[in-house]
Amino acid sequence: MYKGQAWLTLGIWAVLLLFGLDALITGQLSLAFISFATLGLAMAPAYIAKWAEIHVPRGFIAATTVFVGMTLFLGEVYDFYDKYWWWDMVLHFGSAVGFGMIGFVLVFMMFQGDRYSAPPVAISFFGFCFALSVGALWEIFEYGMDQTFGMNMQKSGLPDTMKDLMVDTVGALIGASFGFAYLKKQRLGSLTSAIHDFVKNNPRYFRRFRK
Repeated sequence: MYKGQAWLTLGIWAVLLLFGLDALITGQLSLAFISFATLGLAMAPAYIAKWAEIHVPRGFIAATTVFVGMTLFLGEVYDFYDKYWWWDMVLHFGSAVGFGMIGFVLVFMMFQGDRYSAPPVAISFFGFCFALSVGALWEIFEYGMDQTFGMNMQKSGLPDTMKDLMVDTVGALIGASFGFAYLKKQRLGSLTSAIHDFVKNNPRYFRRFRK
């Protein structure tokens, strides 16, 4: 799992581990919890990929690690959400684009890579719905953390939640659109190329894949 990962990914994992251990030694239990929770979420995609025997580009693992670190660690520990008004918006938008693409790939896998088994707009739509579902679950997670551990992840409450969901909607639409472009054999830069590389490197899940 560790072999082949980007140095950035391994470096962030190591920093989070050290912060968590130091927080435990010094008795800062809330910081230890956030550090280990961030580490667990950052490493989850690599564990899932290994368990499912899926080749996930290391760039995706690195992007996920950076996102989780920016959200939970920098956002909560160093209070970046209050220091930079755009911090939360950028993270939600970027994650929604990514999950829109992931949702598209998951639905495409169900059809074993057959471009013609379902209309491209239908596959992209379910990718869009997947991204929105993840965004909604994240808002539930924020609410749970605030209520259980006295954190302030929701900031202004309902207004913050609705703003996040609206940003998630725009990001999910863009991410699903890249999947639609891929099925239409259009190359729109690195994002459609990332989808192509994932499909190409996982032939067992895309047995009817047609170039």
